Amino acid sequence: EEERYSERVYTIREGETLELQCLVTGHPRPQVRWTKTAGGASDRPGDSSLHNETLKIEKITRHQGGRYYCKAENGLGSPAIRSIRVDVYYLDDPVITVHQSVGESKEHFYFERTVFLRCVASSNPPVLYTWRRGREALSQGSDSGVEIYEPFFTQGETKILKLKNLRPQDYADYTCSASVRSVCGIPDKNAHFSLSNRTAPPSIKLQVDEPLVVNPGETVTLVCVASGGDPPPTLTWLRPGGEELPKRSVLKGGTLTIPAVTVEDGGAYSCMAANNVGNPAKKSATVLVRGLRKGRFWITPDPYHNDDHIQIGREVKISCQVEATPPEELQFDWLKNGRPLRSSERMVITHGDGEAAPGTTHLDIIDLKFTDFGTYTCASSLRSGGSPEISIDVNISSTTVPPELTVPRGRSHLIVQEGDTVDLQCLVSGKPKPIILWSRVEESGSAAAAPLLMPDGSLQTESYDGVLRIHNVSRDMSGTYRCQTSQYNGFNVKPREALIQLVVQFPPVVEPVYTEVRQALGRAFSLTCRLLRAHPARLLRYEWKLGSRLLTVGQFSDQKDDTNYQVRALNREGYGEYTCDITNEAGAGRCTFLVTGKAYPPEFYYDTYSALWQNRPRVYGFKLQWTQMEPNAVDRILAYRLGLRQTRWWEQEIPMEGNIQKGELLTHNLTELVKPESYLVRLTPITRYGEGDATERVITYSAPVNPHLREFQCGFEDEAVCLFSQDKTDEFDWTRHSAATRDTKYTPNTGPSTDRTGSKQGFYMYIETSRPRQDGDKARLLSPTFNMNSKGGNSPAYCFAFFYHMYGKHIGALNVYLRQKGQTVTDESVWSLTGNQGDRWRQAKVNIHPTTAFQVPQATPTSPNSLSL
Repeated sequence: EEERYSERVYTIREGETLELQCLVTGHPRPQVRWTKTAGGASDRPGDSSLHNETLKIEKITRHQGGRYYCKAENGLGSPAIRSIRVDVYYLDDPVITVHQSVGESKEHFYFERTVFLRCVASSNPPVLYTWRRGREALSQGSDSGVEIYEPFFTQGETKILKLKNLRPQDYADYTCSASVRSVCGIPDKNAHFSLSNRTAPPSIKLQVDEPLVVNPGETVTLVCVASGGDPPPTLTWLRPGGEELPKRSVLKGGTLTIPAVTVEDGGAYSCMAANNVGNPAKKSATVLVRGLRKGRFWITPDPYHNDDHIQIGREVKISCQVEATPPEELQFDWLKNGRPLRSSERMVITHGDGEAAPGTTHLDIIDLKFTDFGTYTCASSLRSGGSPEISIDVNISSTTVPPELTVPRGRSHLIVQEGDTVDLQCLVSGKPKPIILWSRVEESGSAAAAPLLMPDGSLQTESYDGVLRIHNVSRDMSGTYRCQTSQYNGFNVKPREALIQLVVQFPPVVEPVYTEVRQALGRAFSLTCRLLRAHPARLLRYEWKLGSRLLTVGQFSDQKDDTNYQVRALNREGYGEYTCDITNEAGAGRCTFLVTGKAYPPEFYYDTYSALWQNRPRVYGFKLQWTQMEPNAVDRILAYRLGLRQTRWWEQEIPMEGNIQKGELLTHNLTELVKPESYLVRLTPITRYGEGDATERVITYSAPVNPHLREFQCGFEDEAVCLFSQDKTDEFDWTRHSAATRDTKYTPNTGPSTDRTGSKQGFYMYIETSRPRQDGDKARLLSPTFNMNSKGGNSPAYCFAFFYHMYGKHIGALNVYLRQKGQTVTDESVWSLTGNQGDRWRQAKVNIHPTTAFQVPQATPTSPNSLSL
């Protein structure tokens, strides 16, 4: 429910439990879903409360405030949507920060020192700030040396106290009080600051080498000390970009200790000092953890000849690369056949030329001779030790040849079935044998937004034996794959590459995979199985069966993507499971249709007014109402089987006469239900086919209440008539009737033939105005007494609505009074009607404005004929 013209706002204190209830009507019973403007209604995805009529959020946070929408839909018309804004109130602890400026005056005779005390507190609603110096409350204008203001750009969020031309009395204890005026019971909060002539912003020193170079496994200690600042600053260590400190690290004051340091722990560390005076102080140190990683090599043939092979008399270069920390400590040694090698005219050793990446060394062999054949070793290490060295062996001989890449015969175009395991193979020759890199090739003309990924999710996969194995291959892995030689750990020549085409066949994909078809005997209908995709998509066949009995077979034409089966007149043998298999080389896709004569489930009607009534002190009754889903889809419903369970099942049949119409409201009164038990009710439709789908609901007893009135409804279904009572001072009483119990022997032409819902079993309150009644006789019915529930002195308006039936030539008058029970009891006439109103139920509505506890009596001076409520 939502107020039409004013926004509904619900306020709640942070940390409390929010409960929002959505009151929903509609039939079939609507599905309810809660959503929020900024996403889901709860931070926990899949929270079941999202789909209940009541939304519950425990320990609500400020970020969960906002507009919440309740959406109800049942497939009829547009969904119903109502909303409410939830305002989460909170008040954080205020923080005082101090800034000071020293400005030179025009006369140059003295310096003016100005201090700003800023108070900030996050809150909702906005904070009301007050300042005190000692016990003295400060306000704008109360002291010529003090100014209090809000910066224009942060109005309502902060309050600044400006102390101009600082005086001795300004050195004092200051208190900032933040208040949200006790909304939701939130107390005020205070912050304190003691201003003195020693007050100063923080400064720090780092007692650490820059950079700090350590070996793996050592303990690193970073010391940061405060060299100034009052109050004494708080010290903390941080890593750039919000990265967490190593998990093993210990932080104690300004000292950060990292035991057993690893390469990953290397990088920048910052010490931050803050005391809420001026700006925080920050200094950084760099930790370098010694280490060598990623050793690689490559052989470059003579660049002046258009030949990738190594030949006697030509130049050949061996390159070696290592990542080192710190890079300036990296040193290389070259060995030939295990013996140290020094740079000479024919063996030129260079380190890290400008073109190559840092950490690279080259051995350039000029005019290669037969005696130069052998094993060359590139050994890398750090000058200060602290890390194992990396050695790379490269063999140069007559068998050292550049790589060649081929695909085995018949393996360049592979056709596999979905779900298989497939090996893509490239044969690589050459010495040394390079690593093979696999990647996928974009289809020509394809405008794919993202590059195609390998089956493991990467852009490129390494293989040492030239084989790419794909397990459980799927249709989206179809396409062209490229294998190529890497340029590291091998020859530095143009990469060799080859392509392999992979075709993944998969069975036809069809719809519907499964569907239920409900049909009555004698009807004609057709079943359709649609082909969505298949590979190969040619030579497709279809086969229709009922159970194991073959119905028809055929072949798809290129233009068709579906197949139909017609049933001209359904007989009992035609019920069952129909299947349609569409097949290709890879397998079959199946549509399944379950043809049944089962009736759809009934749908309980939950919006019955006063469904529950009391028969006698220990038992109660319930008006069960429902409609039948798609009653014309199958044979006529002959009866319903009603099951009732409290401790054990009890069943009976409710026979049905004639055809049930779609939307027709069916009623059955349950009686002799024992208070205060709840009952599980199951309703099953029965046709000549047999039992249909059942529906269940729970009936719960709730005692009549004399509420703080918000909404009160009564249909006079219970014998206690919702606590209405007969006035003892009138001439005769109202009686509780139903059309089924009405005696038409005396007054056949008066009184209603049904209750106001059209049910002959429904009850109403009735007076018979024939003899011995006389003109002027009154029958007065009194409602329960309702207590007022108004806050703040406003008297709410209530709508009193009722149905009446006044039929007959000499009908009397129906009067409605408002009886208020203040210090004295007063009756006020609020509605009246006289005379014959026809043989039908009418509704009346009247606004009443009680100011105290009240009743609504209905009184009737009568003349012949009848009146009903």
